[in-house]
Amino acid sequence: MPEVVIASGRQRPDTGPPPPPGPPAGPAKRGGPRRGLARLRGGLLGLAGFLGLVLVWQITAAAEVVGNGLLPTPGTVFEVIWTGLGNGLANDVLISSRRVVVWVSVGIAAAVPVGFLLGWFPIARAALNPLVNFFRALPPIALVPLVIVYFGIGELARGIILMYAAFFATVVIVFEGIAGIEDKYVRAAQTLGANRIEVLTRVVLPFSVPHILTAARVSLGIGWASLVAAELVAAQDGLGAVIQNAGNFLDIPRVYAGIILIGLCALVMDAVLRFISVRLVRWQDRGTR
Repeated sequence: MPEVVIASGRQRPDTGPPPPPGPPAGPAKRGGPRRGLARLRGGLLGLAGFLGLVLVWQITAAAEVVGNGLLPTPGTVFEVIWTGLGNGLANDVLISSRRVVVWVSVGIAAAVPVGFLLGWFPIARAALNPLVNFFRALPPIALVPLVIVYFGIGELARGIILMYAAFFATVVIVFEGIAGIEDKYVRAAQTLGANRIEVLTRVVLPFSVPHILTAARVSLGIGWASLVAAELVAAQDGLGAVIQNAGNFLDIPRVYAGIILIGLCALVMDAVLRFISVRLVRWQDRGTR
């Protein structure tokens, strides 16, 4: 058997060409104790931010920077929240949460196909993109008079305002996400024999899932921000109505209580969506930042 000489001068039998290199090793799986510590650290830092805000609020109220007692202390506001939850305020929270979830979901469901249309077809994009940007700039509160004229003062009118607030934000995010898909993925699928429908379902749709989830988070935030405008339409219940009624009677602590509850509800919903996003798009590399 022939022999070959290697750099060290020693000899070994010739066993043929070396085997082909295997696939490159993927990145080390992130997780375990390190990820748990990172989440704990992030949670503590977020809590510290809230505590710092409450401390600044307490100092400002105690120093009477805002005169005539117009700035209540955090303790007064939290007492209003605690006692109010047992006296009908919890029902207002549930009603507002239901309105936001239902009508924002309707707006997102209607917007996703429009976003696909704009992102995938250049002619539709050129024709409809200016209209989308025009209506996206209109604040929902500006439409309240027209909504009352056309839809009355019932639940449908309030839902239309929330749906409008969610629709255009979702269209823009989904459209930008689909338009930003790299052509190499589409060409690779076409090279493998995928037709246009298969490209949409096997390439475009999976890549659009993170953008749809981002659009849902943004639209929920906009929905909560538009809640007061929606409940201006002759609402007798809900957090927006609580704020409006308390403002009419200069019940400032109750106004603060309604604002804080809106923020807390939005925070909880956003946390749920982030949890769902992490589970649905585990394949997405989010980096280490």
